[in-house]
Amino acid sequence: MSRLTLSDVTVSYAERVAVAPFSDTIEEGEWLGVIGPNGAGKSSLLRSIAGLIDHGGSISVEGVRLDGLSDRERAKRVAYVPQEPLIPDDMTVTDYVLLGRTPYIGYWSSESKRDREVVAETLDRLRLADFAPRLLGALSGGERQRVVLARALAQQAPILLLDEPTSALDIGHQQQALELVTELRCTQSLTVISALHDLTLAGTYTDRLVMLDDGVVAASGAAVDVLTAERLGEVYNVCVTVEVDPDDGAVIVVPRRGFPVRPSDD
Repeated sequence: MSRLTLSDVTVSYAERVAVAPFSDTIEEGEWLGVIGPNGAGKSSLLRSIAGLIDHGGSISVEGVRLDGLSDRERAKRVAYVPQEPLIPDDMTVTDYVLLGRTPYIGYWSSESKRDREVVAETLDRLRLADFAPRLLGALSGGERQRVVLARALAQQAPILLLDEPTSALDIGHQQQALELVTELRCTQSLTVISALHDLTLAGTYTDRLVMLDDGVVAASGAAVDVLTAERLGEVYNVCVTVEVDPDDGAVIVVPRRGFPVRPSDD
C-alpha cells in the first residue's frame, strides 16, 4: 500500500519560506506532477518527502509517519532520484544500481542472489544490460541519468520521487524512461511524484498536476485545467499556445515568439 499524505508541510531556509503549508493526498498508483518556475519549491517539497531536509507538518504513508522511521525503513517505502546525484566515476553500473538494494541487506551481510536478480531485471528493463560492467565515468550524461533511475527502481519502494528525471536525456530516452515509469505504475501500483520542467511531458504522463509559485500552490488539478495559456503567462512570464491532443487528451504546450520580457528588479 502506498497512499501518501502530506499535511501542512512547510520548508524554510533561514528566513526564506521555500514551501508554504502544503497539503495533499496522493493515492496508490497515482502520478502527481509538480511544476513551477525555478525556485518555486518543487525540489524542496520532494526532498522533504525523502527525509533529506527538515520540514514542518507531517508526511505519512498509509498512516505511518515517515519521520518516525529509521532511514532503512523509510527507504523501503520511498525511493528518490535527485536532480544532481553523486555518481562515482570508478564504480561499475552494476555496483551502483546494487546500492538501491541497501535497505534489504543486513549491516554485516552482502547482497543476495535475489538482490542481483533485481538489479539485472532493472537494467534490462531500462535497456542498460550491456552497460552493467562499465564504469560510470565512461558514460554520457544521459546514460548516467538512466543508471540513477535504475538504482531507484531497484530499491522496489512503492513510492518513487523523481526530481527532473529526464533533463539530461534525448527525446527518445525521455519517452522510454517515462513509459517505463508508467508501466511500473500500472503493474506494481507504484505511486509517483515528479518535478518536471517540460510542461508537455508533465501534461502527457501525469494524472494530476500541482503548480507551485514562490512556494505557494498556484493551481492544482487535471493538466487541461492547470496548463492554461493565461496561467502559464502569469506564473512563468511566457507566451504559449496550449493544445489538447484529441486522441489521448495529452496537453501540449508550445512556446510563441514576441512576448515582452518582464523587467528585472535590478
